[in-house]
Amino acid sequence: MADRISSDHSSLTTVRATLVRSGGLDRPKVEIPADAADSFPDGELVRIVADDTEYRARIESPLTGDGREIRGLYESPTLARNPEDGENHLSAWVADANVEFDQSVLVDVIEPGFKYGLREPGERAFYEATESPDESLADIAQGLDE
Repeated sequence: MADRISSDHSSLTTVRATLVRSGGLDRPKVEIPADAADSFPDGELVRIVADDTEYRARIESPLTGDGREIRGLYESPTLARNPEDGENHLSAWVADANVEFDQSVLVDVIEPGFKYGLREPGERAFYEATESPDESLADIAQGLDE
């Protein structure tokens, strides 16, 4: 059985991000501040745990500024690459969470560039301790997925 760590564990870094509206349909997105961007590699697909469910998301650079953003949570890497083909669970998380637009959300850095946690301020979360695969295995998996 994999080890579980809590969001207040000393090995985790927590980043205070902002939930904002995106586009004409007011879709939610999480804006990561520029001073934390090094922990969120641009263009990478990552795992994000929200409410005990693990999703996939693409970390992106905003059109303006130096931070990063998360525009959606999806059930698979394929859906994260092609968001129009699947349900964006970020909207459901926002609807169930006690956060509103322009308020803070917390992003726990479980494994930089690989796995993160998303939670409401003041809430405690537990995560499976998962290490990122070695680079050669990740390259093979990405080649198969393409």
